[in-house]
Amino acid sequence: MNSIVEPTREEIDALAEPTVVEFGAAHCGHCRAAQPLIAEAFARHPGVHHIKIEDGPGRRLGRSFRVKLWPTLVFLRHGQEVARLVRPADADEIEQALAQIDGA
Repeated sequence: MNSIVEPTREEIDALAEPTVVEFGAAHCGHCRAAQPLIAEAFARHPGVHHIKIEDGPGRRLGRSFRVKLWPTLVFLRHGQEVARLVRPADADEIEQALAQIDGA
């Protein structure tokens, strides 16, 4: 996961561009296994913004999205949740969710 400053929920809600917020943890095997699938799906949607959030106990952003398992991908259009995938198993399901927010 990237070690950038975690955005606030207000900043996420204010995003105008299609965005996926990915919640996970560096030590999470499910998260590592999903990375090639996520990369494959995102390759076909270069206009979608991707924010990776290192989640864990006491992390407020993950709690505000009610994240329970990792990875959780939240697909946003104009700051509103359109789709959510928890522990995606294949690139096609990620692709279908991306298409919902990418204007495809």
